[in-house]
Amino acid sequence: MPTQKAVVAAPAGLHARSAAVFVRAVTDTGLPVTISRAGTEKVDARSLLQVMTADFPQGCEVELAIRESDLEGAPGRQKAEDALRELRTLLESQGAV
Repeated sequence: MPTQKAVVAAPAGLHARSAAVFVRAVTDTGLPVTISRAGTEKVDARSLLQVMTADFPQGCEVELAIRESDLEGAPGRQKAEDALRELRTLLESQGAV
């Protein structure tokens, strides 16, 4: 399962505007990405409501993931890894979110 760890940099965490920017970026990948932090359940990162209510404050470490079964072989895995890296960069870039 492709995964990436990231630290949420936005001052308000993933709430309102920053969550909307993140969810839009996830949706643009066309991949079923999940987001979670230690001790919590994974939520669908394409759902603004789920992301906002999951409580991802500034400074928390999150894990972005895509199930292996949702990929189409090697090309799908490479696309997933590239997408997760871009999403990690977005979360860790305070100015972008």
